[in-house]
Amino acid sequence: MKRSKSVETLVGRRWRLSHILFAVAALYLLIIAFKFRHILEIVGLMSDDRSFAGIDRTAAGDDVADVSRSFFGSAYSDSLHRHLDGGDPPPKPGSDPVVLPTLGKPLYSFDHYGRITSAIMQRQQHWGGNLTELERMAHEAWALGMKSWKEVEDFEDKGELNQTTLIERKLESCPISVSMGKDETGSGESLMFLPCGLEVGSSITVIGTPHHAHQEFVPQLAKLRQGEGIVMVSQFIVELQGLKAVDGEEPPKILHFNPRVKGDWSHRPVIEHNTCYRMQWGKAMRCDGIASKEDDDTVDGFNKCEKWLRTDIVDSKESKTTSWLKRFIGRAKKPEMTWPFSFVEGRLFVLTVRAGIEGYHIFVGGRHVTSFPYRTGFTLEDATGLAIKGNVDVHSVFATSLPKSHPSFSRQQVLELSEAWKSGPLPQQPVELFIGILSATNHFAERMAVRKTWMQYSAIKLSNVVARFFVALSPRKEVNVVLKREAEYFGDIVILPFMDRYELVVLKTVAICEFGVKNLTAAYIMKCDDDTFIRLDVVLREMNNAAGKKPLYMGNLNLLHRPLRNGKWAVTYEEWPEDIYPPYANGPGYVISSDIARFIIAKHANQTLRMFKMEDVSMGMWVQEFNASTPVQYSHNWKFCQYGCMDNYYTSHYQSPRQMICLWDKLARGRAQCCNFR
Repeated sequence: MKRSKSVETLVGRRWRLSHILFAVAALYLLIIAFKFRHILEIVGLMSDDRSFAGIDRTAAGDDVADVSRSFFGSAYSDSLHRHLDGGDPPPKPGSDPVVLPTLGKPLYSFDHYGRITSAIMQRQQHWGGNLTELERMAHEAWALGMKSWKEVEDFEDKGELNQTTLIERKLESCPISVSMGKDETGSGESLMFLPCGLEVGSSITVIGTPHHAHQEFVPQLAKLRQGEGIVMVSQFIVELQGLKAVDGEEPPKILHFNPRVKGDWSHRPVIEHNTCYRMQWGKAMRCDGIASKEDDDTVDGFNKCEKWLRTDIVDSKESKTTSWLKRFIGRAKKPEMTWPFSFVEGRLFVLTVRAGIEGYHIFVGGRHVTSFPYRTGFTLEDATGLAIKGNVDVHSVFATSLPKSHPSFSRQQVLELSEAWKSGPLPQQPVELFIGILSATNHFAERMAVRKTWMQYSAIKLSNVVARFFVALSPRKEVNVVLKREAEYFGDIVILPFMDRYELVVLKTVAICEFGVKNLTAAYIMKCDDDTFIRLDVVLREMNNAAGKKPLYMGNLNLLHRPLRNGKWAVTYEEWPEDIYPPYANGPGYVISSDIARFIIAKHANQTLRMFKMEDVSMGMWVQEFNASTPVQYSHNWKFCQYGCMDNYYTSHYQSPRQMICLWDKLARGRAQCCNFR
């Protein structure tokens, strides 16, 4: 009996399909072979079984083989184990004075703290001659910090603490307009100071001329196109900036407006808008000559992007006969005006940035070009500087309709000095959680907002949780004097006697660990920033659910992240020789158990603790080293927000003082929702 042709065809197809599946499987195995080591690391984290690494885990106990949980969920157990390993807790500081590192002599004292550990500074004095760049920077910062603190001590500070002394800028009237001529702009970056920021209705007009395009070599294009990688570039940047908090950190970019006259990778003229806060860029908004869609949100009734002429897009136009016929019967279409790109090489432009209710509106030559909605965490009064740089000649700048005085919100609703916001002395009994909050010297408004919001949780008021700000020193003596007054009044600031720098944030993290295990007996230690809002009740609940007999590392975890080797934020091979970072939790908010903190302090005491300028990566590195001998429970959750806020958040980041108070008010009404306004 012969098979039908259809059956033969089906069998042939099946064989061909099996061949394809076999080839796909072989390719998959090939990829796995290259990535085998990294995948085993992930499997080890997901299952808590570290036998993949070939390391003896006999000391880990029976828990290692029994637990198999998803990496992207929290681990659960029945109860929270608060006991601290290693015998008796460290001695209580009682009411010892705050001792800053000057050979044991207290620089100042008050009873709110307990003792501040001085071992960090004392260990720096024993550094040898072969220092890394980070160590040299820290050594210099310690020397300058001690000198600066001595100046604060010698300063005759007899004034009372009041709102006026706590505000850096003077409470005086501000000019309604400022201007800058060509002789003040110079050939490089042009900077103009806006004394009291902006308000709704303020406008800034820039008159300038873009340079003619010049050649630049782009290695990425050379690789992609297999050509020379030469492109013609003509672009400039107009930025509204805030005040930078510490040396080494870029000032926040409240509005980043970047016209690219010759285009970028798209080879077409484009305008890019963005914001940058704490050196973290947001999502860019690009306008490339195509008008915003009708369903896209407008900004004060303006389109986010207007249309301009593009040579690569040909509009479908009706024929002359059809057009004549429609006009004849009375259905003439309204004519549509389309303008060319607003910036041309070598041609004068008049650019106006106007602050509206919902966002910034950009006009060029009187025509609206783009509108950029306000981003979360930025306020108009924060825009105290205008920067213009790039391929442009600036002829003049005018800022008009400026606020006559600094907005009163901060003084009336944030800078409120009251006994209600003071912290009590450190508790003598063990606490469940210690929260170390990284802050900068001049961030009084941020600290005040934290005191008035999530530091009012009952867990903190009942001393089950303790929170303290960790602040280094400013180069400005008067700011340090105000910081000292603030610390004495509120009793919740740990002053670290070194000069604040972005690269030295890791020292603050070490100080938080040391404070949590030596000044307190805390079962867990949490690190966050002063612009992080914490739903403390939820974090405690998640901590209890994830806690077990093993040490805990909880937060928004990153896997297989690679260091940037090029660009402004590049990490050199001397700084980080490995190809990938260890698993680490994002810096705005994470929790470690006290045994991990004690391990870090012990390594730092014997000068074997490896440090890296990115503090969150450093913590991941330390936890990974601890995990090599003692299995750690990694607990991940996206709701420890790295960028901004999400509904039902655990922590939200980049929150302004206004938003802090708004989030607290919403929680009081039972809603864990974000406050997405200026």
